[in-house]
Amino acid sequence: GPMAAALAEAFDEMFAHAEFRHKRSSRWRRGARRHTMLSASEQLLLGGPGFGRNPIRRALHSDLKSARSVQAMAAYFLPPWSLRRDFGRVARRGGTVQFVLAGKSDVAFAQFAGRSLYQRLLKSGADIYEYSPQVLHAKLILVDDAVYVGSANLDPRSLGINYELMLRLTHPSLVAEAREIFGAAQAQGRRIEFAEWKLARSFWTGL
Repeated sequence: GPMAAALAEAFDEMFAHAEFRHKRSSRWRRGARRHTMLSASEQLLLGGPGFGRNPIRRALHSDLKSARSVQAMAAYFLPPWSLRRDFGRVARRGGTVQFVLAGKSDVAFAQFAGRSLYQRLLKSGADIYEYSPQVLHAKLILVDDAVYVGSANLDPRSLGINYELMLRLTHPSLVAEAREIFGAAQAQGRRIEFAEWKLARSFWTGL
């Protein structure tokens, strides 16, 4: 359908320009489309080098300003400070903030870096679950009645360096399906308790 055609066009456009030399690619990047409203409930968000402020990150900031519920599943989790601040604000004003993160990872350093953020997030009131049945490679973010799906993780590479493509959808049926997917993964994860995590931290894991 129309959404699939738009995704294919966006992918081809980004792939074609990724191999250009710096000067030519810089000209394209300044004028490149960064987001497209496919319909009232479908938004296409494109990120990549030279795009300026990342449209995926900008959309998340906008949604998180007034959010009451956040559920995020990410394979690699090292969100920039501004997003960590937004998550904390949602939790501190009484909202629900839940993360399903990697209990097993194919990049040990990424897992180590993500775990360094646990204490502050837990103190703010967020819930963290580590998914261990297999290596986690999912990317799914729910903010109230919007769902983000696509290629981007919550880390500096995805939100500032890599070419990434995300959809922001507000179809009630798709949002409900995304909540079921998140809930199923959450049920298979181990909840990280603040007291237990603080007690178990060694000098090395606490850096």
